[in-house]
This record gives sequence, structure tokens and C-alpha cells, in this order.
Amino acid sequence: MTTVRRSHASRPVRRLTSLVAALALVPLTVGGATAHGPDPMLGGGLFAQNQDLRFRWRAGSEPTAAIKTAIKAAAADANATRASKAATFAYDAAGSNPIGYGLGATCGVNGIACFTRSAPTGFTMWLREQGHVFDWGTLKWCQAYATPPSGCYDAETVALDEFGHVEVLNHHDNYADDSDYLDAVVQTYSRTKPSAGWNMHTFGRCDVATLQLQYDMQTSIAKYSTCLDLATVLTLSASPVSIPFGGTTTLTATLKVVDSDPYGRLGGNPVSGRVVTLQRRAPGAVTWITVGTMPAGGISGTYVLAQTLQSDMEYRAVFKTPLDEGINGSTSATVRVYVGYCTAVGGSSGVIDAPCI
Repeated sequence: MTTVRRSHASRPVRRLTSLVAALALVPLTVGGATAHGPDPMLGGGLFAQNQDLRFRWRAGSEPTAAIKTAIKAAAADANATRASKAATFAYDAAGSNPIGYGLGATCGVNGIACFTRSAPTGFTMWLREQGHVFDWGTLKWCQAYATPPSGCYDAETVALDEFGHVEVLNHHDNYADDSDYLDAVVQTYSRTKPSAGWNMHTFGRCDVATLQLQYDMQTSIAKYSTCLDLATVLTLSASPVSIPFGGTTTLTATLKVVDSDPYGRLGGNPVSGRVVTLQRRAPGAVTWITVGTMPAGGISGTYVLAQTLQSDMEYRAVFKTPLDEGINGSTSATVRVYVGYCTAVGGSSGVIDAPCI
């Protein structure tokens, strides 16, 4: 399915953006205090994970040199900040996806840029020409000036917005006062210099959140967007669970994102490279004592620490909610390790318990 999006200039009175697509909101709890949540999605499906999308200049409608540079930079921005397995973009003179500039732009009456997407086949993109006259004023691209004036649009930012749409992102759902505008570059209205966000060259955290949900993380150690609010599950096992006096058992914790449908491709993901702490207590005790941080295990999402014991002990693993990503902490169930004793005869008291030797 092909979808078309038309960007508009910032106006005191907003107008609805025309979309040839059904919109699907991501059913997720809001992560963080300053955003409604991950970007909504466009219809029309997804590209393959890490799909290589090559673009060329549209014959007869090639951008100016400065705009070409800005579009290539926006493609590099998208690749560098997608923080997911979303598609990548690269210029290739033989690429199958045309990007045009100028009078032939099919962006509607008020669009400064537009796109089509037909995943997983490809996409198109247009940018209006410098000096195009709208009912709200004359289009100025910042790249057209040695010293960009106030009121100009940054072509790199606008092109990055369009690349986000190509991936699957719809306009971020801002608060009424736009206080969370910087949480996304994919916006209904691009800002002009010098308004905050006029030259954003990275995907915002709520752009990234949807890309992660739909395309998955690049690695198990990668950080989840702070625009997400994902539950985790932490399990703990001991091997062996019964040991002789002075014997050693190995505690293995496994940390994963909860496997839940609203979490998309993130559900069930192993979570590596975090701080997981092992705690212990004697059976019947109330207070937990921290043993230490569990080093990474040989399997993604696992953390391992060996313990040598002379008496029964209970253990649990703890993962505290990090401040720099959108996953929540969790605590494992309690695991008890048994230490074997033998019954011996002797001594002044007769029958006694003694360690097995």
C-alpha cells in the first residue's frame, strides 16, 4: 500500500495534514514525563529489517548541490540515529527510489516536502524549490544562503522527517503547548530558524521508540528509548541446588523484556550489559544482603556468579530501573540452595550433625 504525506509550514492556525493511509496508534504506556508516547504509525507495512534502500535524483528534477548535500546528510542522520533494525538509506546513481526537487513536486497546495512509501518495495520523495510562493509566504531553504536567515527551513531536518515517514512513522502526537516537540523530528509542522528544533539532525526519542517497536533492537546491549515504558522479567536458577559442605553452586540470572503483544518485536528480548545484583539471606531471615554484581554470562541476557557455601542459603537477583532507558526494573523469585550434612556418632553428646566429608 502506498501512502503520501504532505509537510506544512508552521502557522498560527493549524490545518489538518492529508494522509492516504489509515493510522494505527501504538498501544503502549507512555514512557517519560514529557511525551505522549511513541510516534503513531502509517499504514502500508514495514520494510525488512536493515533493508538497504538506495535513492537517486529524479531525472529532470535534480536538487541543487546544496540540497543534495542536505538530503545525503539526512540519510546518514537516519542511519546513525535509528537505534533499531529499521531500513537504511544511501545515495546510489542507480538506486531505484527517486528523490526530486522543484516545480514537479506533488506535495499539494501547502506542502514544502512530501513522500510516497510502498513497503517493502520502495519510496519516493520531493522537496519544493527555493522561493516557492505559498499563501503563507515564500519558502526559504537555509542551505540556499551563506548565512541562513531567520524564517528559513533546514532541508536536512525536513528530509530526515521524510525518511522517518518512509520507515513507517506518522506525526508525533504533541501536547497542546508543543512542550514535547523535541521528542520527535517527525512532526506535522517543521519549525523555522531560530525556533528550537529547526535544525534537528537526529531522530527524537519518540521516533526511535516506534522504530524499535517495529524493527527491533540492533543488539541485546543496546539501550531502549526513554519514550518507552517496558516491563522486564528476571529469573534466577542455581546449579546444582544441593551441594556438600564447602561446595560451590552457580547462580544464573536471565533478564528479558516481558513477552507482550503491545511490545511488538521487543517482547521477549534478552537484555544484556545491565547491572544485575545478587542478594542472599539465611532461610527464615528477613533482611537481604548484597553479594555483588553478577558478571555477564555466555548467553545473551544472562548474568552468572558462583557461591561457595557452608550452610543453606536463599538467593534473589535484582535489576533496578535504569534512568537512561525505557525499561523497568524487576526482582527474581527466591531460590534456595541446600548444603548437605551427615549424621555422625561420637563425642560427649552422642549423636551430632557434622559436615559431610
